Amino acid sequence: MLLNKLKIAMQYVLPQHMLSRALGFAAELEARAVKNRLIKLFIHRFRVDMSDAIEEDPEKYPSFNAFFTRALKPGARPIDPEHVVAPADGVISQFGTISEGTLIQAKGRMYNLLELLGGNREWSKPFEGGSYMTLYLAPFNYHRVHMPLRGMLEKMIYIPGCLFSVNQHTANHVPNLFTRNERVVSIFNRRDKKEGRLPADEVDQDAMGVVLVGAMVVGGIHTVWAGQVSPPHRRSKVMTRYYQNVGNATVLDKGQQMGHFSVGSTAIILFGKGAVEWLPELKEGQSIKMGEPIGVQVER
Repeated sequence: MLLNKLKIAMQYVLPQHMLSRALGFAAELEARAVKNRLIKLFIHRFRVDMSDAIEEDPEKYPSFNAFFTRALKPGARPIDPEHVVAPADGVISQFGTISEGTLIQAKGRMYNLLELLGGNREWSKPFEGGSYMTLYLAPFNYHRVHMPLRGMLEKMIYIPGCLFSVNQHTANHVPNLFTRNERVVSIFNRRDKKEGRLPADEVDQDAMGVVLVGAMVVGGIHTVWAGQVSPPHRRSKVMTRYYQNVGNATVLDKGQQMGHFSVGSTAIILFGKGAVEWLPELKEGQSIKMGEPIGVQVER
């Protein structure tokens, strides 16, 4: 008990960003002796299964980060054709209904939808009374994040913040963990709208949100349309609190990659009221793989 309390206390005093960015830099090193040693130690420590990776030989990855964000063999994660699917490999930390603008972080701990989405009321409105699911990606998991359903990208914001660990122990003890940590919020429209995007201060009722939450030692958050979003480039507009750079219309199919973490973290998916019903057999703490069914899309 004392050790666990000490681990939490240390996170408040450690230089979170400096430590995380330094480790992120080390993860990009291509010196063969260093990166091969790091990869082998990681595989041994976390019992990583390389059998489903396109490149199974750990020594052929040019850096630790290339190994960590490795692609999988075609068909390694079948995409369920009928259901809403898990966007990543991981553990279902929490799921349910967004009640009175709040989501469950852990037993006895809640956090605010409006704060999660950066304080923009127009962006949070469509998700009031809707559904959410939080997936924790452990270090040994596949770390690419995919689409739960087909959607057209409407908006993206980067929200700076802390870098607390996001494992279950920290979620149990650090208040407002997911609204304190830095994160990338992507809003998709589940319909292909021919007339183009909505105004910047509006979100469609058929919206779907995917929130990628940063954490301690996470080297970065990337999206397929904007590249590296976190840590922000020094000369980039991403240094501002809100960042929107979605370019031309981006439509991603169900199961298509939308981003990845450089070292583990958490993904939160959001749907509007009555849009999705979670499968009744799902349980908190359940391990799941990307592409497996998690819910049913309700036609309206």
